[in-house]
Amino acid sequence: MGSMFNEICIYEAKLDKQDEIETLMKEVAEYYMTMPGVIEVKYIKRTHRQKDFNAVRDGEPPIRLTRQVDKVTYVLYLVLEDEEAHGRLAKPALELFYKRWTRCLTTMPKIILGENIV
Repeated sequence: MGSMFNEICIYEAKLDKQDEIETLMKEVAEYYMTMPGVIEVKYIKRTHRQKDFNAVRDGEPPIRLTRQVDKVTYVLYLVLEDEEAHGRLAKPALELFYKRWTRCLTTMPKIILGENIV
């Protein structure tokens, strides 16, 4: 196996769509894991923040978010064998899930694609 290929996707979801998008994420993750070339799928919900730089420097743990103001941030972390595997995944995934995603999101997701450095 050569250099792996990664997708990091940042989603901003509507506050009232958290249950719907989290259910969708579980379905998408299960679907992705059935596809050839997929190594790892993780969806992460932003639940914490840093207090400030001094707190970080002093080794304090991050603070749990007590309320979400206007949106909830989620991140997809997807690892594939190569970009061809990503190409095979994208089209059927869009056809299956696109409408449900767009219902939950406040804006288009920010997508970062790239190869491993280490």
